[in-house]
Amino acid sequence: MKILVTGANGYLGQGIVKRILDNGHSVIATDLQTPLVDKRAKRIDCNLYDIVNPYSYFDEPDVMLHLAWRDGFVHNSDAHIEDLPKHYKLLNSMMKTGLKQIAVMGSMHEIGYYEGSIDENTPCRPMNMYGIAKDALRNIVQLLANQNQCIFQWLRGYYIVGNSKFGSSIFSKITTAQLEGKKKFPFTTGQNQYDFLDYDDFCSQVAATVGQKKITGIINICSGKPEKLSDRVERFIAENGYSIKLEYGVYPDREYDSIAVWGNCNKIQKILFDNEYGC
Repeated sequence: MKILVTGANGYLGQGIVKRILDNGHSVIATDLQTPLVDKRAKRIDCNLYDIVNPYSYFDEPDVMLHLAWRDGFVHNSDAHIEDLPKHYKLLNSMMKTGLKQIAVMGSMHEIGYYEGSIDENTPCRPMNMYGIAKDALRNIVQLLANQNQCIFQWLRGYYIVGNSKFGSSIFSKITTAQLEGKKKFPFTTGQNQYDFLDYDDFCSQVAATVGQKKITGIINICSGKPEKLSDRVERFIAENGYSIKLEYGVYPDREYDSIAVWGNCNKIQKILFDNEYGC
């Protein structure tokens, strides 16, 4: 298939584009600039929200994977709400003019405070602007997809583990601190349990999902099991041979961070099984 990936030059976009290409699809990759995108992709540098007739402009893709999002790790940034009309206008135009499959990156922050396993029927009560905006966009895109007979896939992401200094996760921040020669890293108590997924596995799950049409709706991109934050971070430090030490208790836990939360992995495991065995 021909797959359009927005936000392709970002931390997630780079790995996802590569994995989609490895799976045998062609990729149209777009971002403000695309120097870090796999050279096998057709790269288009632009502000995609300014494009007139984007479906035609991006060569009528079979699938659109919408990763582009500003200030994703600044959970109460005004940008989340300010940009919502831009996402709506772009995705609405794509579906109205011919797009047949839309996949959008979501977030477990749509759920808000919750304890236990999250599936597609778990109620959403977001507690920060990021989660509120993602939850709103999910409802908008699902409505538009139904109206335009477009396949709808909402990829609900959890916690990504990677040692790139370019990301904004705690793991990227620890990597940056290590490279800067810092001896200590200020930390919370680390007692909360989350669903962690290694970067390469995250990219593989996303690529497999958008490369098929059978399983749709809300799909958790996840490991399916909880792990204590302190255990995963300490293991990350050991796996990468870092010397930096965690300074526990410097920061309080955020009020919207759940004690224990993880994704139900039934749908993604079925996708991965079908992808591997050609079902």
